[in-house]
Amino acid sequence: MSKVRVLAGTRKGAFVLESDGKRQNWSITGPHFPGWEIYHMKGSPADPNRLYASQSTGWFGQLIQRSSDGGKTWEPVGNKFVYEGTPGTHQWYDGTPHPWEFKRVWHLEPSLTDPDTVYAGVEDAAIFRTTDAGKTWQEIAGLRGHGTGNQWQPGAGGLCLHTILLDPSNPARMYIAISAAGAFRTDDGGASWKPITKGLFSPFMPDPTAEIGHCIHHMAMHPSRPEVLFMQKHWNVLRSDNAGDQWQDVSGNLPGDQGVYPDKDGATRTFDLKGFGFAIDVHAHEPETIYVVPIKSDSQHFPPDGKLRVFRSRSGGNEWEPLSKGLPQRDCYVNVLRDAMAVDSLDSCGIYFGTTGGQVYASPDAGDSWTPLVRDLPAVLSVEVQTLS
Repeated sequence: MSKVRVLAGTRKGAFVLESDGKRQNWSITGPHFPGWEIYHMKGSPADPNRLYASQSTGWFGQLIQRSSDGGKTWEPVGNKFVYEGTPGTHQWYDGTPHPWEFKRVWHLEPSLTDPDTVYAGVEDAAIFRTTDAGKTWQEIAGLRGHGTGNQWQPGAGGLCLHTILLDPSNPARMYIAISAAGAFRTDDGGASWKPITKGLFSPFMPDPTAEIGHCIHHMAMHPSRPEVLFMQKHWNVLRSDNAGDQWQDVSGNLPGDQGVYPDKDGATRTFDLKGFGFAIDVHAHEPETIYVVPIKSDSQHFPPDGKLRVFRSRSGGNEWEPLSKGLPQRDCYVNVLRDAMAVDSLDSCGIYFGTTGGQVYASPDAGDSWTPLVRDLPAVLSVEVQTLS
């Protein structure tokens, strides 16, 4: 029988939850690395027992951990992340030049075919790669060096490269997203990159349709259609059907809010905006079924009306239904962060997400009903799921 392993990174350590294919009874181990922030933890598709974790604290800095036995034991590996050449500057919050400074690893994306190869998205934004199971890391410098790096500016959480999507049909193609610089694609293994932001509109920017500067919160794709991308932006949910060359808004009937932002002439304008949130994912077997967790405004960061709801679209966007069975529908003021939603690949696709209140919820029926696997973890930063044979 198949098994499911859930990897939860939290503010105070890592936790590993496991169940059989029925997904009714769960075991939990942890905290691994107690007291440390685990920004992300993910397993290798090529070797499910090979796990990588990004471990960080404000006191002791950054560490990369590796497990070869499914999280039972861990060992620290290489932790030297050095920008190639003269790093130069990016823009600071006030628009002044600021030197590139490595702070932490936000996201780890193992290769689809080699357990020793992993990509790391870091703050300040750059992408690194290891081909020796984490012993050494080299920057893929074409991203920062393609010409717009000096225009990148941090979002509220820092200048972080938080999304890495690998195209299973084309090993030379990869997508990344940076808050708050935008989205980029390489078609030659990282040697060159192009911004893929046409069709995005960000009212808080001086030029709302500029090529660089959009605050993208997360992106997702279905492996059977790697040219179709879904995006959760600072406001709005979008999709692209041509590998990011053009985006269209599919927020539809998602909950909305009003945003007041300065106009070019110094006045302010009020915008009716929809679909603010961080997490987005795609059903394992239905490429047009996508999930988001709307939250209120770009400052309050909790569910509208205190009701925790996942929204599902079975049409690739625009038409959304709230999914709330088993979720708190009053006095709930948690958030769901960008890497805190994942899916399994069992026949009845399971959906999982973690909250800043320490809950990890699971739905074994594609979102129709929800159960808390655990309620009292530290704030959840990331959730990844492995389906094991």
